[in-house]
Amino acid sequence: MPFTDFTSYLQHEKNYSPHTVTAYLKDLNSFLAFAVEDYQVSEIKSIPYTLIRSWIVSLVDSGISNRTVNRKVSSLKSYYKFLLKTHQISENPLAKHKALKTSKKIQVPFSEKEIDAVIKMLDEEEGFEGLRNKLIVELFYATGMRRAELVALKLNDVDLNTGTIKVLGKRNKERIIPLLPSISVSIRKYLAERTRLEKILDKDFLLLSKKGVKIYETLVYRVINSYFSKASEKVKKSPHILRHSFATHLLNEGADLNAVKELLGHASLASTQVYTHNSVAQLKQVYKDSHPRNSK
Repeated sequence: MPFTDFTSYLQHEKNYSPHTVTAYLKDLNSFLAFAVEDYQVSEIKSIPYTLIRSWIVSLVDSGISNRTVNRKVSSLKSYYKFLLKTHQISENPLAKHKALKTSKKIQVPFSEKEIDAVIKMLDEEEGFEGLRNKLIVELFYATGMRRAELVALKLNDVDLNTGTIKVLGKRNKERIIPLLPSISVSIRKYLAERTRLEKILDKDFLLLSKKGVKIYETLVYRVINSYFSKASEKVKKSPHILRHSFATHLLNEGADLNAVKELLGHASLASTQVYTHNSVAQLKQVYKDSHPRNSK
């Protein structure tokens, strides 16, 4: 494996998730395959920027988005930074590379009405899966946690006495999020039904499949997409949109940006500011509807 040391670096020093590490390696192997096939170059350490530029052009010509191209180049740039750090090269060929321009996409959150409709739909469902699916939706909307964070939740992360939940975020950074009383009720109901499963294999984990094993990210996506497809006509119906809705609705109600940053587990305020776009849109509407000079 040509990237063994780099893989170890990503896993142990950067604390990246298995999914992220896999994505990095996929991008690097894709570039290496291009270098070997088109230029018969197999030593990635000595590749010049002109060759990398040819790879970038080939990616653009293949029709993938500039955003995806930038992500692939970012993987390669990280690898060269690692080589520089470990004194395997003396110069990063991508040091002066400028990312391709991308259009900023403002993701549209679910409305409170759409979320309420899904919760009501789930209230009518019975049994283990119904209670679990309702809890999945409620946890996303009440905490703003990421999909990988929800999947990794363990029983001892939930403290019903204090009404809090511990979330293990990116780079193993922990944060404590308060739980609404209604979520605590849903957790208790789910746990009672969970004990009735025939077999529990992943005993430490909070959210399980009906087979008693830890839920997985694809299952979570299917749950969200399935229910919100019945209540919303928005194009994107994913767990991330629920996280987006959590942040946007808090900001719409006047929550402090720094507080929302901490709840989301963002490293910088810039990441949280993305969610202010929709808040500004609402403020404009309130201003338009309420200002006494608007009708004059």
